[in-house]
Amino acid sequence: MGWFWADTTPTASRIPPHPMPSSDASPPPGCPMHNPSNPSPPSTVSSTTPSSACPYTPPDKTLSAITPATQTPPPPESSQPRSTLSKLNPLNYMFSDLSQSRAPNQTTALPTSREASTIPRGDGSGTWEYPSPQQMYNAMLRKGYTDTPSDAVESMVAVHNFLNEGAWGEIIEWERRFGRGLAHGWRACARGEDGSVHGAMLGTGEWEDKSVPEPRLVRFMGRPSERTPKASLIQALGWAWPSRFASEAPFDRHDWFVRRCDEEGRCREVRYVIDYYEGAEDEETGMPVFHLDVRPAVDGPTQACERLMRWGGDIWWRASGGVTRELQKAQEAKAKS
Repeated sequence: MGWFWADTTPTASRIPPHPMPSSDASPPPGCPMHNPSNPSPPSTVSSTTPSSACPYTPPDKTLSAITPATQTPPPPESSQPRSTLSKLNPLNYMFSDLSQSRAPNQTTALPTSREASTIPRGDGSGTWEYPSPQQMYNAMLRKGYTDTPSDAVESMVAVHNFLNEGAWGEIIEWERRFGRGLAHGWRACARGEDGSVHGAMLGTGEWEDKSVPEPRLVRFMGRPSERTPKASLIQALGWAWPSRFASEAPFDRHDWFVRRCDEEGRCREVRYVIDYYEGAEDEETGMPVFHLDVRPAVDGPTQACERLMRWGGDIWWRASGGVTRELQKAQEAKAKS
């Protein structure tokens, strides 16, 4: 899912990507998100970064800029061609040098314009940008998906952008609850998922809490061949209790690394894991339905507490009749007025 390119200039305004297309939105079988066996590339640094790629300065170039001329210059680069994996950008694990040129034997002309997401970049210079349909098609060809019909790429890009915006909206909801600490998160989770406001804010890219800096996406990586422990558990429960837990395995998995800052300006990096599930088509509209399971990775006790608070708070709110109590309070307040 998460393919982004970053522009060299900050985006003037955040414009939410176009909504889910009205028809032919289901990606074809050649789309990478339908192929969980596609291995995740290693974190290898690209030696060139054109303007269309995420800005990144390899360590050797940074050091060479401050090394006095009197020191021994570094050895020349090998004349042997670099491997495909060595050309990947470490911020998004995609090819850094994808052009907007038409591919050989391409039968359909594809747009080369890119859309700005609502997802802030980790370096503070604007938002991430989604690939153009032409870039997406070229990337898929370089990854070996040569059977992808070019006339389906625009719909694939629309679905791709839609899902990434949804994933960021879920992350924003976690950050709204726990970005200011566990104590604030406990109060925010007291009303269960009824206390969620992300549904109304989804796709706007707005961060309404001005007391703390907005969270930012530093980098991300696709790991489709590595199932998360939760997804593995759900599949095991589906085998043991099919009437309750039977479901298809996620077609993709991503790790997003988000910069979280508190009120005093102290920042740290939080890893989120995202499982992408494809559901049955909507019976009324025939549109494809996707489900995202977004949560902080349990990389420490804090993330474990965050997940337990949100899950436990929702269970307690519903089991204790929280919705009924709220309705009674509203009726009493209306009667008094």
